[in-house]
Amino acid sequence: MTARSLHESALSVLTNWNTESWHADSLRHTMLAFLDSNPEGCLRANEAGHITASSLVLDESGHRVLLTLHPRVGRWIQLGGHCEESDETVVDAALREAREESGIEDLEIDNQLLSAHTHPITCSLGKPTRHLDLRFLVRARAGAQAVRSEESTDLKWWPVDSLPAAAEVDTINHLVELANQR
Repeated sequence: MTARSLHESALSVLTNWNTESWHADSLRHTMLAFLDSNPEGCLRANEAGHITASSLVLDESGHRVLLTLHPRVGRWIQLGGHCEESDETVVDAALREAREESGIEDLEIDNQLLSAHTHPITCSLGKPTRHLDLRFLVRARAGAQAVRSEESTDLKWWPVDSLPAAAEVDTINHLVELANQR
């Protein structure tokens, strides 16, 4: 990995993102401006904020979503995290995170950006920062068995029409809706 290859890949997926709303397009332009002014904006060491890579993991049927109970956030959310040295691209980062956090090796990722989100967080830097999250659609084969990693309090397949109360329900429902349009 180089900061440059991650940066170029983030620029590419954002530039080619076919947004579904004016809000998403505004966020796309904001993230592009951030990257233009932060050549190392994909690295967690970038204190002003950094690109992260997430995966909405759906089963083959699209009826179940794999969520993690995040220890810092305290809610059920999609899988994902920081870009690492082994990642050439943000797509690679999203797929690696999905595999690490789910224990499922046989996953397929859609290279097109599904959505983006930004949120304040105190992450591994120990200081308040901002995650600029790029979210991708990942499919697991029927019957895939998830295994919780140390990065999660819990990990579970949920029916998309019956998400837990402690989930980011609106966000997950929106992501599932976007995924089903593909």
